[in-house]
Amino acid sequence: MQSPKYKRILLKLSGEAFKGEREYGIDPKFLTYLANEIKNIHELNVQIGIVIGGGNIFRGLAASANGMDRVTADYTGMLATIMNAIALQDALKKIKLDVRVQSAIEIKQVAESFILQKSIKHLENNRIVIFSGGTGNPYFTTDTTAALRAAEIKAEAIFKATKVNGVYDKDPMEFPDAKKFTQLNHIDVLQKKLKVMDSTALSLSMDNNIPIVVFDLMKENSIKKALLGEKIGTQIGGN
Repeated sequence: MQSPKYKRILLKLSGEAFKGEREYGIDPKFLTYLANEIKNIHELNVQIGIVIGGGNIFRGLAASANGMDRVTADYTGMLATIMNAIALQDALKKIKLDVRVQSAIEIKQVAESFILQKSIKHLENNRIVIFSGGTGNPYFTTDTTAALRAAEIKAEAIFKATKVNGVYDKDPMEFPDAKKFTQLNHIDVLQKKLKVMDSTALSLSMDNNIPIVVFDLMKENSIKKALLGEKIGTQIGGN
């Protein structure tokens, strides 16, 4: 068995991906696919923390731009991430994985409250931990949540699973001549204003020396390949 490059990771998942082939909501087929992809890396004895967006259910920034109070919109978006976390927990449990959902917003009926030492204990006991509810504060994205939780649990890398196979100088869906980067520094991404993560998330990752690996989630075994150190997608920082 190949040895993983990292022993503890933070997997950042887009809420948009949870739609699967639907226009909105959660696609059970996608959840099954995702759960099996996660199981593939869990079997390598890697400690896994997960942060999920909520864009498949509600987008706070979009609602705010259309007149909704920003704080209200952000809290609504945080609740959407909890819904996604519970759905993923169910899919993981169905394939016999031990998983806990923690929330930055207290909601005892469905999730543990986020307590860092408890999170660490779960990870050390080989449980998957899904961090939901954002940071618990408005004005912060789930990208920032991912960078914050990664720093707190001392993750060795952030795996940002997206709909594209890396970072480009412009939108590859719109521009056929878009150039893909295989390696970047955090500061390059900030200076070039590349659309990977928001500046707060990038700065947090840079300050804590956490590399970010960006890859296409829908390519089978992509998470495992990234974990084993194969050259897929784009790596930001690290070696």
